[in-house]
Amino acid sequence: MKLPLFNKTGNHETAIDPVCDMNVITQNPPGGTHEFENVTYYFCGPGCRVAFSKEPPSYLTGSKKIQM
Repeated sequence: MKLPLFNKTGNHETAIDPVCDMNVITQNPPGGTHEFENVTYYFCGPGCRVAFSKEPPSYLTGSKKIQM
């Protein structure tokens, strides 16, 4: 399973949205966050968060992905 990937972009820490692979600023993610198996995931928009919350393992294994 993929864990959130963190990067430093300018003065902000970012994470990769597990649904669409977009960079998301972790301080104030537009799509919010979701906890799964004691790991916090960050989302670019509410649609990605809702999709992930319904099937986390599918997105973490890469069997499902949304192209943006």
